[in-house]
Amino acid sequence: MQTQIETILSVQQVHKHYEGTKAVDGVSFEIHSGEIFGLLGPNGAGKTTLIRMILGIMQPDSGEINFSFSPDGRFQPERVGYLPEERGLYDDRKVSDTLVFLARLKGISPTQARERGLLWLTRLQLEKYFDRRVRELSKGMQQKVQFVAAILHQPALVVLDEPFAGLDPVNQELFSELILELKSKGMTVLLSAHQMHLVEDLCDRIFLIDKGQQVLYGNLREIKRSWGEDWVKLDFHGNAEFLQQSSLVKSATIKDSRAELVLKKGTRPEEFLNSISGKLEIEQISIQKPPLHHIFVELVTQTPGESK
Repeated sequence: MQTQIETILSVQQVHKHYEGTKAVDGVSFEIHSGEIFGLLGPNGAGKTTLIRMILGIMQPDSGEINFSFSPDGRFQPERVGYLPEERGLYDDRKVSDTLVFLARLKGISPTQARERGLLWLTRLQLEKYFDRRVRELSKGMQQKVQFVAAILHQPALVVLDEPFAGLDPVNQELFSELILELKSKGMTVLLSAHQMHLVEDLCDRIFLIDKGQQVLYGNLREIKRSWGEDWVKLDFHGNAEFLQQSSLVKSATIKDSRAELVLKKGTRPEEFLNSISGKLEIEQISIQKPPLHHIFVELVTQTPGESK
């Protein structure tokens, strides 16, 4: 029996203009309950404007934004968490007071906020800073505190705007694990980030916006599958120069005993394997779809009117 998909947030034909500039131009998408949804785009694409409209900070010129957890579809602050791209903590306040204050705005009692806050900070190895001033924390530590503030009231939907900014690789991995944990507990995550390798590992579906308009939208695995190109990494013995002239290969980089190839669209992996059979002694080979980073760059750098 197929599980019914519940839509927690619906954005339909939303427009927002600034002094003649179309910041968001007819954007539509849905976010499903319990998924990690990636909102992607280059700088200036319209992501921030879109997030601010979702959070009710500003209103669209036209179109509709509806939440399933609200009887009238309107934004409810207590049901949504938000980690902003800009740090918004008061340097002279204690971490504990900051978490309690922000949690009370979401309807959580001071006692419950302190208990939950201390538990989360202990998980993040920041418990000794619970009653210290925010200014005593590094930028990475402050990012962790803001993350805790965004989820302390256990929202139905949490919006994470560049959560990995300023984090070293170890803490990026930690945040990735925490985001997956939120999903496992039923929380819906709207993730906006520039670290494509992390987005690729985390997101179920994505929406790519550029110049205020939809460029790509859907299931990430299906998007990669439909891209049509396969990437090949090959370690070998022998002369691989023939790969440069292969009718199956779009591009080839060959150095020493290693080759990195992009197969032409429509070329089946087994067709390529048959074409090199008996011509090279293969030590190792991998064939995979292009990374999201490549698809992202290709789509946002193409010339107007060009399609991929």
